[in-house]
Order: sequence, then C-alpha cells, then structure tokens
Amino acid sequence: MTHKSTINRTTKVLLILCGIWPGTWCMIICRAYWIIALATDEFCHYRYLLIHWRTDDLFDLADCFSSFIAQIKLITKFSVFWLNQRKFVKMLTMMAEDWHDSANSDIGTHETTCKAKLSGRITNAMVTLHGLTIVAYSSGIILADVDVNDRENWLPLLLRVEVPIDIHSQLRYKALLAMQFVYLFIAGCAVGLVNALLLTLILHVGGQMDILRWWLTELVPKENERKRESVVIMTNKIIQKHQKIIVFSQHIEDLYTYITLVHFASNTLLICTLGFLIVTSIGSPDATEQIKRSLLFYTVTTLEAFIFCFAGEYLKNKSKEVGTAAYNSAWYELKPENSRILILVILRAQKQLTLTVGKMMDLSLESFTSIMKASGSYMSVLLAMQ
Repeated sequence: MTHKSTINRTTKVLLILCGIWPGTWCMIICRAYWIIALATDEFCHYRYLLIHWRTDDLFDLADCFSSFIAQIKLITKFSVFWLNQRKFVKMLTMMAEDWHDSANSDIGTHETTCKAKLSGRITNAMVTLHGLTIVAYSSGIILADVDVNDRENWLPLLLRVEVPIDIHSQLRYKALLAMQFVYLFIAGCAVGLVNALLLTLILHVGGQMDILRWWLTELVPKENERKRESVVIMTNKIIQKHQKIIVFSQHIEDLYTYITLVHFASNTLLICTLGFLIVTSIGSPDATEQIKRSLLFYTVTTLEAFIFCFAGEYLKNKSKEVGTAAYNSAWYELKPENSRILILVILRAQKQLTLTVGKMMDLSLESFTSIMKASGSYMSVLLAMQ
C-alpha cells in the first residue's frame, strides 16, 4: 500500500472518536460524550475516596487512586488538544506540505514513507497493547459469579467507584459493567493513541531532518557548470527547510509541554502505586487476579513515561546531527560568500530542539531515570506504612 500521509487510518479513526480530528460532523457529539463520561467517572471516584478514606484496606484505596490519576491524565490530553485545535490543524497542513515537497525527490519519498510505515506500526502496536491491558484488567470481574442480592458487601466493578444509584439487580449491575468496559476500552485506546501520536510527529520531524542532512552532503555540486547558481538555490532550500522544521518542532512542544508536565508528576505516582499493588498482592488468596489487573497497567504506564522521555532525547539528537552534517559538508570548496551562510545553520543547530516538562526542564532518558528512582522511593514509603 502506498503511503500518502504520516497519519494512518487507525490514528485518524480514533482521533475522530476523541473529538480531535478537525472538520468532522460528529466532533461536538464526541466531545460532549467525553465531557459527561469523564466528569461522571471522576465524581464517582471522588465519592469512593471520601467514603473509604479511613478504611484499613490500603490496597483498595491505592487501586482507586491509580485509576483516578489515570483519568486525570486523559482529561488533560483531551483538553489540551481541544483548546489547541488550530495549532493541530497547522501541523497537519505542514505535514501534508512536506509530503508534497518530498514527492519531487527519491530521498524525500524514501524518508517520509519509511517514517510513515514505522509510525503506523508503532501506533497499531500501542493501541493494541492498551486494548489488551483493558481486557486483562476487566476480564476477571466481568467473568466472576457475583451475588447481586448481597447488600452487605460492595459489588465489584471495573473501577473502584461509588455510584449514586442502587445497582443490586442483575440487569443494572451487568449494564453498568458493560458501560464501564466500553468506556475503559475506548479511553485506553485513546491514551495509547495520543502517546503514539507524539512519536508519529517526532518521527516525521526526524525524517525531514534526514532529508536536510542529505541536502547538506550534496550541497557542493560535482560539476562546475552554473556552480554559483545551484549552490545559492540549494542553500535557500536548506535554510527554508531548517526553519520549517524548527517551527514544526515548536508546535509539538507547545502542544505537549503541559501534557508532559501532568505526566511527569502523575506517572511517578502511578508507577509507585501500581508497584505497591503488585508487591502487596503477592501471597494473598487472589494474588493471580490482582497481579493480572495491575501488571499490564504498570507496563503501559512505564512505557508511556519512556515514550515521552525517548521522544525528547530523539529530537535533541536529531537536531544536533544537522549542525554536524553542515560542518562535515564540503563547505571549504565553496566561495566565501556562500560558505558563510552555513555558519548560520551550524549556530542555529547548536540550540537543540527539545521537548520540555511545562517549559521547566528538558525531556531525556535521564528524566526517565529520575521518574523510576522517585517511584521506587515512594513505594518504599508505602510498604513501610502498610
């Protein structure tokens, strides 16, 4: 299949369901659904925490707290994308322009197509992983034989929430489980999609930087005919391409910086809490069920933290390679008035493109190490409190 866009079909369909894809007739309906569903879910979580705050069952509170934080992350992602709709449209337009420009050269077509294929595989894998996580998280409770007439005990739900209605009937209980599963499944896939979308955008930038590096290596023509004219034209293309990459990267930074800020804090708490749930469930009568519910959730949360930190590291390294490619080009064979222009490219490349945590610190693999260390420290405190 010939790729004509970095955004694949899976991404587009899920973005439509999330009310993010521009120009669709059902955008208002999808956004209204998510606003009502997320507000109701957070309200029921909050009621559960208030009612069971003084309970001795720390496992239940940790389970409720982890899902509560996960929903806050989803609210943040949706809110940022909804409020920055125009910026997202600009990014889609710039990506379409890059595809149009790349069609004029073999290297451009090759790089954009390779990055699109890789982005598609990553998106499908992440959405599938998040979907399987929700299935594993929910299957034990859905398949369990529950006595709905027992009013003394709390009926197990997919999320530890306190609903304001009486669900002690077979029809209401099963209907609530079905609604929770559908909501969780779509929400889980949406979380995986937004994370994969960041990698898709970053990989697209990386592909454009690879094209720019190739142009720098081919800056000095092998033939001497019309050498000055060809160098000037090529240099103008390089400057314009580099500036376009910088603008596109700034749009990614503006779109994801506050999402990353919430993630940096919440993922630290989530990894700590989920690790605590896994450790404390060992040796309990229902250890298998509890570990199955928490292990994949822990995996995707850790993967999410790694993805954001890896994206920042990848963008930083790719921008550094542009300056190296400019220096390694045969600039010494150019006339001084032409070679001086490359100094501007080298100087601008020294200011590396980055993703930040709320404009406060750069995302890198060192940031991922900090998250894991902090999570381990907090988990030790929880285990000591048990």
